[in-house]
This record gives sequence, C-alpha cells and structure tokens, in this order.
Amino acid sequence: MTDATRWDMLGCYRDTGTATPHLDSLAATGTRFERAYTTQPVCAPARSALFTGVWPHTSGTWSNNQAPGLDVPTLGQRLRDAGTPAAYIGKWHLDGTDYFGNGRCPDGWDEAYWYDMRRYLEELTPDERVASRDPATTADPGVDSSFTYAHRCTDRALAFIAAHADEDFLLVVSYDEPHDPGITPPPYGEKYRDYVFPYDDNVLDDLADKPAHQRTWAGPRLTEDRGDGYRRNVDTGSFFAAQEYVDSQMGRILAVVAERTPQAMVLYTSDHGDMLGSHRLHAKGPAMYDEIARIPLVVRLPGSTAPGTVSPHPVSHIDLAPTVLEHLGVPVPDFLPGRSLAPALADPDHRVNEAVFVEFGRYEVDHDGFGGFQPMRGIHDGRHKLVVNLLSDDELYDLESDPGEMRNLITDPAHTRIRDGLHDRLLAWMNDTRDPFRGSYWERRHWRTDAREATWAYDGMTRQRPDDPGYQPRMLDYTTGLEMTETVRSK
Repeated sequence: MTDATRWDMLGCYRDTGTATPHLDSLAATGTRFERAYTTQPVCAPARSALFTGVWPHTSGTWSNNQAPGLDVPTLGQRLRDAGTPAAYIGKWHLDGTDYFGNGRCPDGWDEAYWYDMRRYLEELTPDERVASRDPATTADPGVDSSFTYAHRCTDRALAFIAAHADEDFLLVVSYDEPHDPGITPPPYGEKYRDYVFPYDDNVLDDLADKPAHQRTWAGPRLTEDRGDGYRRNVDTGSFFAAQEYVDSQMGRILAVVAERTPQAMVLYTSDHGDMLGSHRLHAKGPAMYDEIARIPLVVRLPGSTAPGTVSPHPVSHIDLAPTVLEHLGVPVPDFLPGRSLAPALADPDHRVNEAVFVEFGRYEVDHDGFGGFQPMRGIHDGRHKLVVNLLSDDELYDLESDPGEMRNLITDPAHTRIRDGLHDRLLAWMNDTRDPFRGSYWERRHWRTDAREATWAYDGMTRQRPDDPGYQPRMLDYTTGLEMTETVRSK
C-alpha cells in the first residue's frame, strides 16, 4: 500500500501522465475495483480499519495519533494465533504516538521484519534525518535509491518472501510515498519538475452551495484566480515523482512474487487520496469527495481473478480484513462488519455491498488546526452520495450526471425520496455498528421533514458488542449477569 495515492493517479484508472507501469500490470493480470472507498480519509483511522477490520468509530481510532483499543485485535494477532506468519514493514501510524511511530513491534507481527519510520530514522545520522524530510534532497545528485525509506522497506519485504515462500503468510508493505516530502533519486524529481496534473472543472468550484466548513477549509483559495495559468501540481512535482518511484519499488516485489510465490493473492491500495486543489481544497479532511475518499484497489488471485477485469460496484476497505482471513482459512468473527470480496474476485459483476460508508471525526489529536472536531458520516450506493456533516451543512450528489460533485442536491425536491432513503440506511448503519456518536441529532436535519421528535432514549435499544471468539468472552446482560441472548434488544 501507499500513502495519499488518489484513485486516478494510476494509469489503469486514468491517464494523467503519472507513470505507474507495475501497478498497471498488476491490474492487467487481476481485478481493478472501480468504486473502492476508504473508511475515513485520514492516515491512522483509515489504517485502523484495514488492519483491525472494524470502523474507526469502533476501534477508537477516529483521529491521527490515536491507537486502536486494547480489546481490538489486529490482523497480525488473529493470523499469529491461527498459526500463520504475519509481517508488517513500513509506516504503521497506529501506536498513538507521532507520525513516525515508537519503533516497537506490535503484538502479532514478526519482530524480525518490523520496520516503522522511527526505525528507519534511527539508522540515519542527524544530518541524514533532516535530509530525509527535506524535499530539496530529491535534487541532490549524491542521493541514490538505497537512502530512501521505500527502498529499505522493499529490501526487507524481499527477505521475508525468501524466508516464507513455501508457506502461507501475510506480508504488509506500507510505503510512506508519495506522501510528502516524497524523497526520490534525482532522475525522478527531474522528470516531474514541470509536470502538471490534469485540469478538472471542479478546481473552479466556488463552494457556494457546499458546507460552510469547506469554505473555511478553502480559505484564500476561495478567491484565488484559477484561469489558464492555474497549475495543479504540488511543490516541484515531487508528489508525482514519488508515485512513479514507489511504483518501481513495488515492481521489485512483484518480480520476486512472480518467481517465488506465483499463486499468492496480491492486493494493492492506498489509505486515502489528496484533494490536489479540487473544490479549492488541499490535502485531506472532513469530506467525502472522490478525490480523497475513493481509493485505488487492485487484487490479483491466480485461479480466481480473470486478467484485466473491472468490478464496477462499491466496495470498502472494511472488506479487506475478512477477505484476507477467509483466503487464509481463518474464521471471520461476527465482530468484523465487512464482507469478503472473494465472490467479486471470481465474478466482477457480483455486488458485495449495496452501499459503502465513510466517516470523519478529527484530523489529528496533536494539532489544534485542521478544522478541529468535524463529525461526518456518509453513504454511497454506487450512484448517489449523501454526506451528513453534523456541525455544518449536508450534501447529496448524483455521480452519474455530476461526476465532479459540483451540484449539491440536498434540498432538491426531485431527489427527496433518494436522499431520505440513503439517510435511513445511514442512520441504521450508525446504530448497527454501535457508533458511539450516534443519536437523534443525526436524524433531525433541517431538510428531513419527517424526522422523529428527539427523545432521551433515542431508539430505546441496547447494542452490545458482537461475539469475537478467542478474544472476548460473550457479553453479559446487565440486568441478570447472565450471558446475553441477543446483542441487540430493547433497553
């Protein structure tokens, strides 16, 4: 996986001039998911869902610099306990400390191969550490590939494959690239020095009918002149250079997979995207626009995926943990809400989900900025997308007629039935997943004329944690002290 790669930065999704030949080749030999979504468009929350299999609001990782709860096992723990080796190499961002991690291998993952960003920095001199965080390093002719984090992660991945090629395993290779500072050998930076990402109409969005918090987020960009001279690049193009460079590193792994473990399931994705100026917004944050919430997802499973197939239906990162567990023969507990993608790998026309969901809580605990607490819950059924921004204004888009998400239809009378139907499903999902932030305020929006009156009991139900055999005992009924008979019941 990579960090901050938009779905359309891969050539197999869209030709933008960013070269991704190895990932394109992976897609040509497997299945590309056209409508795949992150669970939250921020690093740690997104990763928490990938590696615990539960929603950020369930694990407690609803912001950067928050770790999953102690009662939420990771894929590494589940597989280790089932006798399957699991290694994690690269950016983790789930130990609750800073961006780089604490250098300690979490339970369940192979200590011999653990290599978070702190361990990389500890290999460097103080001057090298500073250089590793300075985008100008890309122009230093003395910097070669072996200096980069991506190269060193790849070396460890190749060593793990060599040691475990004859057995089942899970190997996660989590690159920081193309996330800034995007350090690459000089030829990559030079190639993209004058590169400009293609112009899309939504870079001109004036946000007039959009949520108030997005206009605050846009800031001075809201009145910026975006005529013919507007350049959709990042700094000197290092972001896009790093995407091609990290593709080359993944190519090293794919070559060894072809030689040593040709029958392996290979999955590629990114934790989230980047706005790149779309809707006059930058980076990522509390929005469900495709630029940050829609992510690339490519899966190859020899004997199952037909080469070059495309799945058109919505899927989610929440589906990847059960997919991996099922593939490795480990029972998928009720505690995990996602659905295995195995049927879609066998038949790309198979629809796994009727809808997918995206949430947001806060960008980062450490920072006072980035908008602070911005609770958001959204649903996308493959065509229409509803976003409820609890402290701001809500959104509805028809991506079939408006793929750039320019026209907010939240109060359009012609879309009342569609909007309210999505809203009902969103509220049901919040209840079913035991969202700790659920309550009547999500239902009582100014446009929802048939919303129920607010009551202290809300829907009057108790929703205890589903069973997770081997990790938590069955929950007890508060009124009897006996094991509960139903997880969901009247209070």
